[in-house]
Amino acid sequence: MATQTRKRRTEVAPLTARRKTKFQADLAPAEDRMIRSLKEELQVSSNTDFLSDALALFRWAASERRQGRRIMSESASGERRVLVFPRLEQLAPDWELPRVEIAWTDRELKSLAKLASAEEATAPTEALIRAMRD
Repeated sequence: MATQTRKRRTEVAPLTARRKTKFQADLAPAEDRMIRSLKEELQVSSNTDFLSDALALFRWAASERRQGRRIMSESASGERRVLVFPRLEQLAPDWELPRVEIAWTDRELKSLAKLASAEEATAPTEALIRAMRD
């Protein structure tokens, strides 16, 4: 009696399932220059690699803040600077939200009060408009 063996068909995922997601962003000229500069400095050749690395760093930072950890840099002399990034602070446990104190001078407080109580906003200066465009 002869035995028959059947060949199993291997299912191949359709091409659309294997395709990677495309990402496109509209950046201000200053942001575009910043990305190009960072890519060059970090010797990253493709936008895909740059975005992948940036995403890994952001994911790590989000995980750290969710656990209540602070993210900081430390100089060679021991000076520490804590990162306060609003999008990440949303993830921090309520008991761990950062507190920032601003030492306002009397002149600064008066200027702020004047701005806050003004009927209409002051038009932006040309210098500010240029800075926002760059």
